[in-house]
Amino acid sequence: LREETNAGVLDCKKALTEHNGDFEAAAEYLRQKGLAKAAAKASREANEGLIGYYIHTNQRMAALVKLNCETDFVARNETFQQLARELAMHVVASRPIYVSREDIPTDVLERERSGYRTEMAQSGKPEQVIDRIVEGKLDKWYQESCLLEQPFFRNPDVTVQSVLTDAVAKLGENIKVSAFSRQEIGE
Repeated sequence: LREETNAGVLDCKKALTEHNGDFEAAAEYLRQKGLAKAAAKASREANEGLIGYYIHTNQRMAALVKLNCETDFVARNETFQQLARELAMHVVASRPIYVSREDIPTDVLERERSGYRTEMAQSGKPEQVIDRIVEGKLDKWYQESCLLEQPFFRNPDVTVQSVLTDAVAKLGENIKVSAFSRQEIGE
């Protein structure tokens, strides 16, 4: 259980005791406990970190990702460094435009919303349905445009945000993507 969850020995023992030796239930309990810890750490300052990079094998695409954490100790950790590299690989593969919804300029968001609304109005749909359709289209656009909302390239069943949340639970510090840059020849 410790090997699978990276939890402490005492936490594993307690989880197994509380769940009468049920491995799956104990693992789920430890995962939920880790997510709760991650949520508590979200407000802490993350002023250390590193720049993760990836250059594609054809040397025509590259990405830099500024990944922040709370201490230089974690920044030197192999798990954190691997996360930074995989996030840079994700940026090359998935072409996000913004880190999160909060980074989208208001005028860009309004232009997208207006375009979807015009498209739906021309389709003849009832007004009460148009708002829901526009919000659905915006959610889809967020998933394509915002790094944290994109399906992670290694496992499309989880988002980049959930990968970060798992890393926070594993490493015990707040971790944030503060910026990224993607370059491609001919673009």
